[in-house]
Amino acid sequence: MASNIKLHPSWVSVIGDEFDKPYMTSLKQFLIDEKTNGQTIFPAGDHIFHAMNTTKFENVRVVLLGQDPYHGAGQAHGLSFSVRTGVRLPPSLQNIYKELTREYGACPPSSLSLKSGDLTRWAEQGVLLLNATLTVRENMAGSHQNKGWEEFTDAIIRAVNDKHDHVVFLLWGSYAQKKGAFIDRTRHLVLTAPHPSPLSAHRGFIGCGHFKQANDYLTAHHRTPIEWV
Repeated sequence: MASNIKLHPSWVSVIGDEFDKPYMTSLKQFLIDEKTNGQTIFPAGDHIFHAMNTTKFENVRVVLLGQDPYHGAGQAHGLSFSVRTGVRLPPSLQNIYKELTREYGACPPSSLSLKSGDLTRWAEQGVLLLNATLTVRENMAGSHQNKGWEEFTDAIIRAVNDKHDHVVFLLWGSYAQKKGAFIDRTRHLVLTAPHPSPLSAHRGFIGCGHFKQANDYLTAHHRTPIEWV
């Protein structure tokens, strides 16, 4: 983690103290060692905090929790489940789009092309596309787990939980559900489903109705719904 990487001030004000903790010092050294040893790390350094830099703290309305960044070249750009336009849609994102199409119809408005995997527009509306681990070694899924990122992203989720009201948390898969176990269900909406990966999407992700449920909840609490499509 290079010293020139910046986190948006809105997040620094609520989680800035995390950077002074021992686990973060260890994490920084781990990332330095990875690069010193010639490892390629995704996403690029200036996109490690892309989720928080795109979705300001005060604008968070939905949290969509992933696990690892994509580990293939050209895929990860700092937003969970998202890839840039022109990159082939990963299988989990294909299933997310299948559920979107099921909920909103086969011909969605042109505001979101289901041929593009770039979810930046969601992030700009207040959907925090957060991975539990913010970096990964090329072609090695899970390679940066248990190095400190999980503690950092727990602090992010806790800040949203504690300082906001009426946020929707989308927890898909057992990993996300365990990580979000402490979320206050009396103040927020927590929607759970199997992970959208091809191994589990058929067990209840397809048909979950989470996108419309999220918007119904936001509307009921006088918050602006998300334009998902």
